[in-house]
Amino acid sequence: MSEQQNNCANCPMRAKYDEKPKSFGGRFWRWHINFCPGWKMYMKALPDEERFQIAEHYKLKKWMQN
Repeated sequence: MSEQQNNCANCPMRAKYDEKPKSFGGRFWRWHINFCPGWKMYMKALPDEERFQIAEHYKLKKWMQN
């Protein structure tokens, strides 16, 4: 899956999380990214600084390290 095919930056479920993190859709997205291969590829493709910002925003400890 190339970066163009990956829609993680514009994911509707991610938007639901950003809008209402405690909603079912928001909680589902947060759970889902723990094992989603697309999210993993998306995060690996980001520049370090942007990856750290996203990891900090969503409190993703796994992605806060180098």
